[in-house]
Amino acid sequence: MDASLLNFIGVAAAILTTLCWLPQALKIIRTRDTAAISLPTYAAFATGLALWLCYGILLGDWPLIASNVVTLMPVIAIIMLKLQYG
Repeated sequence: MDASLLNFIGVAAAILTTLCWLPQALKIIRTRDTAAISLPTYAAFATGLALWLCYGILLGDWPLIASNVVTLMPVIAIIMLKLQYG
């Protein structure tokens, strides 16, 4: 498979999986309601993202690195908001 097609698929996946967390983070910021958020689930997900990030760094795979760095941002924000607003 062509390397540019592989990179396109990686970038498209990164964009979609990153953007899906933004509405949740924005809703929590607006409403300050985190009752429906499971802290253990988000913590496990953030840990998984961090491990994927390490894996991407070890491989030198920029779509994997970028997607996990950017996805971690709203996920960590949601965790922090959950801790703040309970």
